[in-house]
Amino acid sequence: MRHARRRVVRRVTRLAAVGGLLLGGTMVTHAVASEPGAPDAVPFSTASPADVDASGPGAGLVQRLGTSRTAGSWVGEDGRTVVAVTDEEAAAEVRAAGAEPKMVRHSMDDFDSATRTLSSAPRVPGTAWMKDYRSNQVVVRGDSTVSADDWSSLTEVADGIGDFVRMERVEGTFTTRLAGGLPVLSTAGRCSAGFNVTDGQREFILTAGHCGPQGSVWFSDDGGRRKVGTTVGGSFPGDDYSLIAYDGGKAGENAGVVAVGGGKGVRITGVADPAVGQRIFRSGSTSGLRDGEVTALDVTVNYPEGTVGGLIESDVCAEPGDSGGPMFSEGIALGVTSGGSGDCRSGGITYFQPVTKALADLDLKLIVAPEADGGSPSPAPSQAQGAAADAATPGSSTPVRGILPDPSTLVSRLADPRNVGPGLLVMGGSLVALVASRWIRAEQDRKAYRREYSATWG
Repeated sequence: MRHARRRVVRRVTRLAAVGGLLLGGTMVTHAVASEPGAPDAVPFSTASPADVDASGPGAGLVQRLGTSRTAGSWVGEDGRTVVAVTDEEAAAEVRAAGAEPKMVRHSMDDFDSATRTLSSAPRVPGTAWMKDYRSNQVVVRGDSTVSADDWSSLTEVADGIGDFVRMERVEGTFTTRLAGGLPVLSTAGRCSAGFNVTDGQREFILTAGHCGPQGSVWFSDDGGRRKVGTTVGGSFPGDDYSLIAYDGGKAGENAGVVAVGGGKGVRITGVADPAVGQRIFRSGSTSGLRDGEVTALDVTVNYPEGTVGGLIESDVCAEPGDSGGPMFSEGIALGVTSGGSGDCRSGGITYFQPVTKALADLDLKLIVAPEADGGSPSPAPSQAQGAAADAATPGSSTPVRGILPDPSTLVSRLADPRNVGPGLLVMGGSLVALVASRWIRAEQDRKAYRREYSATWG
């Protein structure tokens, strides 16, 4: 009876092992058949700043009315566009356009004059200034590295400009965020890939300029085995953008998608300048997807490495390694992470290089995702930091495949039924089971022969 049970177990094991080999082979065949085509066969389209209305109706009104009659625009708490104006005639034009006017004392011309005076003063690392449209002031900030003497000298300059210049001390230090969506590494440090761009023939990663000088070689793993590309141009200081030319010339599948973590990405469908008060999202290889609000435009920051102007300011957090990562809203590319102060535990200020400026300077176009019907809901940010929490989303969500290989996803790839990994695992396990069952049967036969032989000996 016991021998009969053993024979049944052996037969079932052999049948299961053979079935597993057949199943694994089928899975591998299907996975190989569903693999994406060559990178240069993946369709995509491009967008330039001219394809999208820059900054919405507020920017258009400010441009039409002129810098002597306006002092910027922003998105109010109720979602309406607000335009700062200096006279009643301009206010009437704003109302007629469906926006809300706010009477102010100082015009954009006053702001520009103030910032020119500040820029001509001796440079003090750890300082920054911005045009605060909502308070109708120019705000000068100094971080913890600014000495009392330097702060006193800068305060004297501000006092000479007028009472609409406000001095503020901030905690932390203004630093570039070198250590959103994916990490790229070189001897210069670790940064985040920003957006994919093209000149019509080759494709590049647009990232932060401080991430590395021209000639820096970038990899997607810390062992230096998976080369991404080489820095071929950029601007820093002054601006903060650079280009990484892909090693194979092509970005590959999902070139119009930015990674936001968890195997998810956001389709990028256009490019524009943001508006003050707009809710935005930022993705980085250190802190993932975060959201916040644009607090100022055309900001000047005096980093230790040099001065960068024309930046976007936001209350979204960032940390070292997030540099170069994409900033976007509703699928529209807005900026790449430059630097700031604070972190994602205590909060802080983050500055971004506008994408529109970089594309114009480099004469490139943004690679955008093809239109997708029935896109899945966008992923939620890891922390809600913006005031208008339900006013915007990152954009249409999509699975991320084929962009910058991430060594940390090896296990998930092996478990993904779309890949050959699960099929190979099933085949390997079945083969081991088949060999083991044959070996066990042979051992049992040898033991039986020995027992029979010893019983008849002599």
